[in-house]
Amino acid sequence: MGFLRKLFGLGPKVDYNELVANGAKVLDVRTTGEFSSGNYKGSINIPLDQVSKRMPEILKLGEPLVVVCKSGIRASNAISKIKKAGVKEIHNAGGWTNLK
Repeated sequence: MGFLRKLFGLGPKVDYNELVANGAKVLDVRTTGEFSSGNYKGSINIPLDQVSKRMPEILKLGEPLVVVCKSGIRASNAISKIKKAGVKEIHNAGGWTNLK
């Protein structure tokens, strides 16, 4: 399981719900259509294909940041881009339904 966590950029086991309860913002990188069909309450939707051009908006969200999508793959791609912009405390929670 550790290999898969590393492969998808999930890193060490983290309690994402606790992070959110303590003020972390949730960034959902699914398409607008996917987001409108169901999402984590209070999450911000910036589709993966818009992450680069909307980076100033993402940086204003602050840290820590919890990124979700449907399975974690798009979240991993988004995290790579966001880390390059300087965000250090960022987590891949996988699918948005993993947050309660």
